[in-house]
Amino acid sequence: MDITKTFILFFVFLTNIVYSQKIQWMSLEEALKAQKIKPKKIIMDVYTKWCGPCRLLDKKTFGNPDVSRYISQNFYAVKFNAEGDEEIFFYDKKYSNSNYNPDRKGRNSTHDFTIFLGIRGYPTIIFFSEQGDPIIPLTGYFNVRQIEPYLKMIKRGDYAVFKDSDDIEKYIENFSYKFRQ
Repeated sequence: MDITKTFILFFVFLTNIVYSQKIQWMSLEEALKAQKIKPKKIIMDVYTKWCGPCRLLDKKTFGNPDVSRYISQNFYAVKFNAEGDEEIFFYDKKYSNSNYNPDRKGRNSTHDFTIFLGIRGYPTIIFFSEQGDPIIPLTGYFNVRQIEPYLKMIKRGDYAVFKDSDDIEKYIENFSYKFRQ
């Protein structure tokens, strides 16, 4: 095999690695610890096991190579089961799901942390600042095109200058999309 073919194969291999990057999900505790070492914002996917749009968000949106690469490079990514039994320590308080029933199929009781965050629908994506403060929730399924402006707005800190939802709408209207569908 000549050097040109070797180079092309290497380039194709490298491109596949870069574009097929999967999100490395972690717990909120792990993300908050990581922030102390290297500050980054957190994106939290709040889901339930029975939620169809949650699975769609995982597969279609978070599975998109551009979305997964952008999240992996710019955020600590957290998955949180809104009806699970994980203990959460946040703002010096412990949150749990004392009514969780592991034998239950389908819906389970709501986790205290879900209630604290004010989540009323699934999926919900919540962004946290580098200091661990909640920034903004996005409730419902977001496809690649819908989530891209929010990812970039949060990463860049553009949200901090918005006065109201009209500013967000103007931002999205004027947004230049780059992610592949």
